[in-house]
Amino acid sequence: MKKGAFTMQVEYRGRQVTVTRNLRTIAEESLERIVKILGKTTGAHIVLTAEKYRQTAEVTIKTRLLNIVAASESNNLETALRAALEKAETQAVRCKKKLHAKKRQPKEEKEAAEPALARPKRLAARAPVQKETSDPDPPAKKANGNGHSKQVLPVTVHSFPAKAPIQEPHVVRSADSVALRPMTLEEAVKEAEFRDRDVFVFRDHHGNVKILHRKRDGKMELIEAP
Repeated sequence: MKKGAFTMQVEYRGRQVTVTRNLRTIAEESLERIVKILGKTTGAHIVLTAEKYRQTAEVTIKTRLLNIVAASESNNLETALRAALEKAETQAVRCKKKLHAKKRQPKEEKEAAEPALARPKRLAARAPVQKETSDPDPPAKKANGNGHSKQVLPVTVHSFPAKAPIQEPHVVRSADSVALRPMTLEEAVKEAEFRDRDVFVFRDHHGNVKILHRKRDGKMELIEAP
């Protein structure tokens, strides 16, 4: 397909379908509009597929900066091709708007940055004045640029909270650390070893509550409740 002074290469591929002249005409009319939107393109690839009652058209348009891919499906091949080309044309319009926005961006940023450049110049002019008025023993009052004096007062800044917040303990109920039947001391020690418990609560045969506690040195400590 020719457009202006260059030639656009269009490749057609039919899968279980014959690419007729009517289909080529539909494709070339839409591609000509897309070329006017994007400018020079390097080529286009159109794949038409027929599978029982499904007719699929896939359009790929290649340019120097990007590739546009659009696909559509219908029970009629011409309808699917037109829909895919319409999607490709919509993408081309969006791409053109984005390119124009990028080209205008440097100029807009420059205009926005110009007012901000004047402020550092005024600050630079005041820098020597601040240096001359610096004094290791400044008076209690200093004059500002308008000739009015302002009293300088010390300010103490406190940060809160002064103490770190106390985290709530995570409590987990443990039924394995309590014996359900009365035990002798020897039985309780063996049961605590078997359950791998550092703390084990049990009752003796007289109903007294006793606690076994494994210390850091590995020894078992017996605590008798009053």
